[in-house]
Amino acid sequence: MEATPGARLASLLDQTFRAMVAHAVEELGRRGHPGVTATLEFALVEIRAGATDASALGRALGVSKQAAAKTIATLEHLGYVRREAHPTDARRRHVAVTARGEEMTAIGAAAFDDLRRRWIDSLGSADAERAEAALQVLLEQSREDAIARAQGSSTAT
Repeated sequence: MEATPGARLASLLDQTFRAMVAHAVEELGRRGHPGVTATLEFALVEIRAGATDASALGRALGVSKQAAAKTIATLEHLGYVRREAHPTDARRRHVAVTARGEEMTAIGAAAFDDLRRRWIDSLGSADAERAEAALQVLLEQSREDAIARAQGSSTAT
């Protein structure tokens, strides 16, 4: 059975994302950060942006607090983060990015940017900009749809 247009689009988006991640992971490995996964890099980006405990990281990544805690433990084991005393609550600890973590995110970001530049060279600037703008519109629509579904299910109960 032939894939539907929607299934083909989902597959193209997935494969394109995987190609981007594979490029970044390869570059990270080549530059002294072997074994880094997309999950670890994206988690580190969220920690840098302020998700400094497992609950906040879980919300930012859309995973459970337990999964986020495991990710933090892996990042700590690899030397990308360290746990520190919380600045306002002595009973808690928060996660801070180390210099090694900063280096890793900079290399990953540069790898994504490099691939994006190569795609712009292939597509042309105008087509690449239209593609990015279209993806942004689709993402916003998907988020709005998710909010509407959540509101609909909460009013139905």
